[in-house]
Amino acid sequence: MALAAGPEVLRFRVPAGRGTALLVWGLEAGPGVEHSVFSAFSEFGLVYSVRIHRNAGVAGPGYYALVKFYSARDASRAQRVCNRQSLFQKSPLKVCICTRQKVFQQQVLALRSYKCKELANYYLGFNGWSSRVVTLQNISGFDLENEELGGLPQRQCLKYLCMVEVTLPHHGICSKGLGVAEAYVENSQDPLEFVTKTGNVQKLAAEKALSGAFQKILLIVLENGKVAVAYESAQEESIDSLSDEELRRLIQVNDLSLEQLNLEDEEESLSDFSFDDEHL
Repeated sequence: MALAAGPEVLRFRVPAGRGTALLVWGLEAGPGVEHSVFSAFSEFGLVYSVRIHRNAGVAGPGYYALVKFYSARDASRAQRVCNRQSLFQKSPLKVCICTRQKVFQQQVLALRSYKCKELANYYLGFNGWSSRVVTLQNISGFDLENEELGGLPQRQCLKYLCMVEVTLPHHGICSKGLGVAEAYVENSQDPLEFVTKTGNVQKLAAEKALSGAFQKILLIVLENGKVAVAYESAQEESIDSLSDEELRRLIQVNDLSLEQLNLEDEEESLSDFSFDDEHL
């Protein structure tokens, strides 16, 4: 599938655009096959994921892989070079481009924080960005159900709100994101376990805030490989222009939806895609 010339815009979201995924047929069973596929296709660009599946019964023994890139340009180049090549096994592989992903098209899935870091490091360099925690607030309460019954609460809700700032010094961009995480703990729980769970909730809130900050940053990859950066915020009143002290005074606890931050771990299968079979 030929791609139109010009810059390619990448967002810090789970890649779901046209032409970013490849179907690799003809994999031979063996230890480390997923690692072999990942290593071979990583030569062409940053790979988001590799999923290995066993062939359906009617297709005979063997495996196939779904390889998802962040960049459709990288995926197209990998398909052209790797199709009908043996690569890491004796028999040649068949590689085609998935032209349309049939599911998850209505939802925009944010990348998790470690994937955001991976994408930023690849295109901006390890010194091309930095992050810091602006504020981390305990917004915990007690279990409302027990309170309404008039008894003593049996468990406590640990809930933390975090704000993280991401800075791209070479591009003059500063973006802030909010994250909320919560967990319930029994009041009779061991104090050490309570401290551990508190730390885990704080860490998760910070990770969600970092992901939120990256959502407003666009990577524009030019044909020559150079990368430009743009800022895009959908918020009516951006928090990015406020000082740290103004942000701390402004933050109020609202019913923030967490579903949008927890939708990344989908399972992919062959039935989720359609394919460009021109080269098969």
